[in-house]
Amino acid sequence: MKQKVVFVAAALLCLYPFISSASALVMGFTLATLGLVPANLELTRWTKKLLAYSIVGLGFGINFQQALAVTSDGLGLIVTSIVATLALGMGLARLLKLEVTTSYLISAGTAICGGSAIAAVAPAIKAKDQQIAMALATVFMLNSVALFVFPVIGHALQLDQTTFGTWAAIAIHDTSSVVGAASAYGEQALITATTLKLSRALWIVPVALVSALLFRSNSRKIVIPYFILFYCAAILLSDALPQFQLAYDWVFSLAKQALVLCLFLIGSSISLEKVKASGGKALVFGVILWLAISSATLAWLLLG
Repeated sequence: MKQKVVFVAAALLCLYPFISSASALVMGFTLATLGLVPANLELTRWTKKLLAYSIVGLGFGINFQQALAVTSDGLGLIVTSIVATLALGMGLARLLKLEVTTSYLISAGTAICGGSAIAAVAPAIKAKDQQIAMALATVFMLNSVALFVFPVIGHALQLDQTTFGTWAAIAIHDTSSVVGAASAYGEQALITATTLKLSRALWIVPVALVSALLFRSNSRKIVIPYFILFYCAAILLSDALPQFQLAYDWVFSLAKQALVLCLFLIGSSISLEKVKASGGKALVFGVILWLAISSATLAWLLLG
């Protein structure tokens, strides 16, 4: 009973504007470490649902023409980063002598959208539960670091809102952490990052199909992120019916705060056991791959 009361109170606290994404993540991790997260809660299920609803809500605050411009401008960077990350991951795995399936899952998560990409690719390559858990744990840890580090680096380098949003969308794994870091940086960064990240997430489908061919799997179970279609519909609806702008602004604000709660739930699912389970080689692999894509993307944006 005590666990539920503390957990619910902390979750409700995350709905207040003074709680940031980073604070919510730390709060969730602290509760998990202290054993104050109820064991019967399906955190992964609720996190995915809340994230999907929140992303759709953000669509009501995005201008259609602006979304089109961001997506078209970033298409080359998206394709290049995905191909380069997967190729680098395969080479690095051989160098570190890391097990192929685990390294491929981490590479897919780094290349596209973290846990969602891992969940989509895993059945296509017949990954085992332990391999999936190791890949997810590695990605979740790096997501947590990115949430704190990226805004600090962005301010230190005096990146403008659009540049930071683009960098976050390409270099941070999960959509939730991308949105969390971008929202902490500014509203324009949030809009740019969300739009570009969701465009990137659409590549889950072709990557999962290619993965099935590479690993010679007959599986056709591919998880398609349908909420992206509803997100696009929200953008189109707000553009077609501008007379309801006040309602759109309210939904957009609610969605941003719901994402803070989403980060709290993610933090609550990260335990010390999962951190240990990520393994030394897998973590080193994930860090090197992440640093490579982060630095290369930043260099591209600053010098391009």
